[in-house]
Amino acid sequence: MTTDILRLPSTPFGRRSLLRGACGALALGTLPGLAQAASGPASETVLRIADYKALDGLALDASGNAGSSFRSQFAEFASGNLIVEAINAGSIDVGSSSEIPPAFGIAAGARLSIVAVVKDDVNWQVVLVPPGSPIQSVADLKGRRVGYVRATTTQYYLARMLGEAGLRFTDIQAISLTPSEGQAAFEQGALDAWAIYGYSVPFAIKKGARVLVTSNGYLSGNYLYLASPDALADPGKSAAIGDYFLRLRRAFAWRAANLERWAQVHSTAIGVPVETDLEILRKNSRQRDLAPIADADIASAQNVADTFHQLGVLPKRIDIAPAFDRRFTDILSRPLS
Repeated sequence: MTTDILRLPSTPFGRRSLLRGACGALALGTLPGLAQAASGPASETVLRIADYKALDGLALDASGNAGSSFRSQFAEFASGNLIVEAINAGSIDVGSSSEIPPAFGIAAGARLSIVAVVKDDVNWQVVLVPPGSPIQSVADLKGRRVGYVRATTTQYYLARMLGEAGLRFTDIQAISLTPSEGQAAFEQGALDAWAIYGYSVPFAIKKGARVLVTSNGYLSGNYLYLASPDALADPGKSAAIGDYFLRLRRAFAWRAANLERWAQVHSTAIGVPVETDLEILRKNSRQRDLAPIADADIASAQNVADTFHQLGVLPKRIDIAPAFDRRFTDILSRPLS
């Protein structure tokens, strides 16, 4: 197998720019390095895969599952929104995102299919309060300054938490910030609480922050693997996607069984202390896995879309069910050898 890796710049992405034009530099065929790598015999199947820094491609390499009879090209993206754009533009064949970007893509008329579900952690998506804060419950957030990242899982689980406490999003002083902006505001005392995810959480905790509540029970933990309808219609590319999913399942099983080794590889790739990486992995609500689509997964994605519509962020209500395609159920269900 030949694997070509292209790292794309971290480009800010807002809701208004969804599916803009032909995706500019994200139209991978316009990038000489990747365009040349993609050239070759007309009969060769080349699967163009969107990935994030040190995620699925690294798991394949570390676990020894990178080899395939199909040729793969990995392109590194900064967000699921950009992956939706690239799939719609025909620049990428397959890639993953949270449940949120596909909803916005479908609302904007994007051509995409949802073909598999990644099951992952929810314990590290939380609401934090500063050291010594008097806030003891979500209900105490009423009237408080709460940071979050707009149109992401943080806005979704924060809205659900508030609703459960009998509050609306408008009952708090909701402040939309990027993760780096949120960190600065939180550390400077400009926020009473912060809905945030990932490595920001353990780093804030080490500085004295307290977890008010985790998203466990509010988030599904689902991340969706998306594919281009054109790639699915191509027998060679469809077979390559199935092969990719099978190898990913093996890689995820290896990762779950070798957390210390994975933490060493992963922490080096992203530049964080191995102890921090291992702490996160050991305290995950579940280890990363790839699963076939179930009715509950469709219902979860629909609930996410409906919530963002109710919040006034998604411009119209959508029916997300037609975007789900279960053709890989057998590959995603069979016992691993």
